[in-house]
Amino acid sequence: RRSRFSGNNFEIIIIDDGSPDGTQEVAEQLERIYGPDKILLRPRARKLGLGTAYIHGMKHATGNFIVIMDADLSHHPKFIPEFIRKQKEGNFDIVSGTRYKGNGGVYGWDLKRKLISRGANFITQVLLRPGASDLTGSFRLYRKEVLQKLMEKCVSKGYVFQMEMIVRARQLGYTIGEVPISFVDRVYGESKLGGNEIVSFLKGLLTLFATT
Repeated sequence: RRSRFSGNNFEIIIIDDGSPDGTQEVAEQLERIYGPDKILLRPRARKLGLGTAYIHGMKHATGNFIVIMDADLSHHPKFIPEFIRKQKEGNFDIVSGTRYKGNGGVYGWDLKRKLISRGANFITQVLLRPGASDLTGSFRLYRKEVLQKLMEKCVSKGYVFQMEMIVRARQLGYTIGEVPISFVDRVYGESKLGGNEIVSFLKGLLTLFATT
């Protein structure tokens, strides 16, 4: 609701990599309703990866802060005012949504998916001690210049990418705040997490352990 964001100038940048689920058509409708100054649709012809989507979005962002979130509403916009409040409260460089602290939680996952996510976070905590409770989530607020610097440093792909962003942030001395969030799994579509992603995560984790 607009009233929840009163006093904050904002724009919504939608990056769609040729998805077949009608995302672009819905975004075009929103752009017509709210205007191109608020809804910026920046599609790409094919899937090019999460990291390049971040870079593509940053090129069009005019604000000093960027909120990254999934467009399927697994990340609920109601938490964004809390992110803003937390950032102002501690003047943080990054505010990360956490499913594993306070009243945060996950809904709609089966036991296997929960164990994988918890296990990934636990192993990373033991090996890298990053000082953040949720390393694989992607619902975050960044200072724009901090996000740009992290994108220059990060080399990982896939599931391990979000983890590296936090680890590199700590390595570079950036401050990180956390806001408990409720993550609700998508109703339509399938998760991208599979055997290849798990292997990639383990390789990436060992690489970070060796280089940080």
